[in-house]
Amino acid sequence: MAKKETSAKAQTPIIEDQVEQTTNYQTPKHKEPVESKTSGPVWEIKDRVYFVKGRKQPIILSIPSKHTAAKSLLWFDPVLNYQRELRYATNQRSVFVDEQQGPVTMRHIIFRDGKLLVPAREQALQQLLSLYHPHKDKLYFEFNAEQEAVDELDSIELELEALNLATSLDIETLEAIIRVDQGSRVKNMTSKEIKRDALIYAKRNPVLFIDLAKDENVNLRNSAIKSVEQGFINISPDQRTFNWSTTGRKLMTVPFDENPYSALAMWFKTDEGIEVYQNLEKRLK
Repeated sequence: MAKKETSAKAQTPIIEDQVEQTTNYQTPKHKEPVESKTSGPVWEIKDRVYFVKGRKQPIILSIPSKHTAAKSLLWFDPVLNYQRELRYATNQRSVFVDEQQGPVTMRHIIFRDGKLLVPAREQALQQLLSLYHPHKDKLYFEFNAEQEAVDELDSIELELEALNLATSLDIETLEAIIRVDQGSRVKNMTSKEIKRDALIYAKRNPVLFIDLAKDENVNLRNSAIKSVEQGFINISPDQRTFNWSTTGRKLMTVPFDENPYSALAMWFKTDEGIEVYQNLEKRLK
């Protein structure tokens, strides 16, 4: 009989999951789940999808599923006021080691092609990934369809606001904005080309376009550049000094580490500079 029993044991199939026997088990003092004790959003039972962060998506990415000396997997409990050890076991309801009972069946957490789909029935894994894992929002993130919709709506509304601004602003302001993006190339563009490029710029960079449209210095900076381009004032080769082109009289010195045209735009707002600006505006028209 003993030989038959040994033979039967040898034919027992090998289970892929790693089984870990808990030794010296003690009944945990805290059996209620942590989320029932802490204030926060209501946990929703649903399928969840997680994506690896970054543009480069590895074919396979494995993240820690239990605490080890080499890879810490701990979560500080604000109610119990201590670090709790985490462990993903397929046969346990809780991911906290101090709430798990008996033998535990371990499984690796693996992202394939940058994605991991966790069905609603795997609540322990979902809660580990969504609530407690230290790599959340660092190596991976949870896809949130509602938040994606909110972000997309905000993006569309910003784009509409920028496009509406682009159609309502005068050609001088549009020229000033486009000059920030395209530099001196603007001086050879027609008004139609400026309007077209302004709409493209507003669609491509709505936030920056809106900021420039509301920046009171953008027109001053544009006037400074046009004054140099049309030869009313000169800038020294070292980009440090502005002078009248006719008399050579110095207008202002550019402060160290500042853009010369931005500095000239700010100077136009001073008592001395406003007179020069008004003079230049008359010549530029």
